[in-house]
Amino acid sequence: QVQLVESGGGLVQAGGSLRLSCAASGRTFSSCVMGWFRQAPGKEREFVAAVSRSGISTVYADSVKGRFTISRDNAKNTVYLQMNSLKPEDTAVYYCAAAVKPGIVVGRYEYDAWGQGTQVTVSS
Repeated sequence: QVQLVESGGGLVQAGGSLRLSCAASGRTFSSCVMGWFRQAPGKEREFVAAVSRSGISTVYADSVKGRFTISRDNAKNTVYLQMNSLKPEDTAVYYCAAAVKPGIVVGRYEYDAWGQGTQVTVSS
C-alpha cells in the first residue's frame, strides 16, 4: 500500500494561486496513476485532475481546465497540483489519490489509496 501526505493548502484571494504537493511512500510511486479530488461542504467528492504513471498524459475536470496543472516527479515520489486564477467555488478539501492501473483513470472508486486532505479556501 502507498501512503500519501498532502501539503500546500491555505487561504488565498480570488485570482490568486496555490501549489499543492502530495508526497508518496510505500508502494512504488512510478507504478501508480495519481489523481487529485476535492470535496466541498455538503457535496460529493469530485474529480479534479489525473496524471499517468509516466507523467506524459493528463486529464482535467472541465471546471479547472486551463487554470490547474497536474504534474509529477517520480524521482521525488511527489505529485503536484498548480492552481491558478482561483475562484471561490474552488474552496474545498483537496485529496491526493493513487491507483495501480494502466493508462489514466478519473473514477473515484478506481483509486485505492488516499491522503488525509488539505484545505483550500478562496475568498472573494
